[in-house]
Amino acid sequence: QVQLAESGGGSVHAGGSLKLSCVVSGLPFADYCLGWFRQAPGMEREAVAQIDIDDRTTYAESVKGRFTISKDSAEKTLYLQMNNLSPEDTALYSCAAVLRAGICGDRAADFHYWGRGTQVTVSS
Repeated sequence: QVQLAESGGGSVHAGGSLKLSCVVSGLPFADYCLGWFRQAPGMEREAVAQIDIDDRTTYAESVKGRFTISKDSAEKTLYLQMNNLSPEDTALYSCAAVLRAGICGDRAADFHYWGRGTQVTVSS
């Protein structure tokens, strides 16, 4: 059974930092593209960052220079380090996985497995 379990969300003030984790089980971790997505109330889900099987990373323009995606294959864990947070980053953050070689892409519809999400709230 495939499971993706996020943690690390919380409430911070603007300018603060959080590090999200996503523990993956039930699939061959090394073969999967992994990504973080977020959805704010009343908004569409948007891609935040992706990391492919060769550790190449891509980011949304809105988070470049502030967020860092990484993974630990031994621990089967995906991370998202978020620095200099702003209220606009408030959302439910979810991790996702898709079996794919090469560039991951950032279309949510292409990702097959999803976690339930962890809430990030940034106050001004």
